[in-house]
Amino acid sequence: MPKTVATATAKPKSTPQPTPKPEPTPKPEESIYSYLQGPKSWKQRLKWSGEWGTSFYDGGSFGGFGCGLCCIANVYSSLTKYQCTPVDAYSYAKKKTGYGGGGAIDWGYMRRTLTSAGFACKVRRKPSSYAAFQEVIAKNKCAIVLVSSYFSDCYWKDTPGHYVTIFLYDRKTDKVFLADSGDPNHNRHWVSLKKIYKSLKTSSPWHYLTVKEYREENDAWKHKSAKGNWVSK
Repeated sequence: MPKTVATATAKPKSTPQPTPKPEPTPKPEESIYSYLQGPKSWKQRLKWSGEWGTSFYDGGSFGGFGCGLCCIANVYSSLTKYQCTPVDAYSYAKKKTGYGGGGAIDWGYMRRTLTSAGFACKVRRKPSSYAAFQEVIAKNKCAIVLVSSYFSDCYWKDTPGHYVTIFLYDRKTDKVFLADSGDPNHNRHWVSLKKIYKSLKTSSPWHYLTVKEYREENDAWKHKSAKGNWVSK
């Protein structure tokens, strides 16, 4: 009998597929809102600036008094699934508290506004030790602090009093992510927490406000969008 010759069928070569590049992990600060309040920022159309910077509300220039309202908007938009602009925060504060508008919002009205919006928050005085301040900041999601160059000019210059927001305290670096509505050169920078501590304005009845948590069921506002004429992130 003739020998059977085995034949092999060539298998098609598979085309090597490129290894998909892993998606970069978003930086935690990317989710932080950091509104700017003033007219110079708006004229340059900087990110986070808005038309409110050149507007007057109840007889006052928002660019001159709006830092506390920017802080409220930063906290609400950063820590919830909802959003608001500083002007939205201004209207809500007037509606829910005794804040009359046209000027800087004080600690009591700020706390009541945030409480009505679902936050557990507390106004505080500067601890006598830096270590105590570190522990308070570490245990909270963020804080609104009142700074003044009269008490220390280690970071702010020519600043009688100014509200800023600090987020994302990092124990390793001892830094916080700063949202500073009054200075684009400070806004969205990582800053030493010790500089914040040194700069607290202690002539004020309260020196900073901490935000412990947010509960949607306690949020009487649930503001869904940050609409308006502003340069979004």
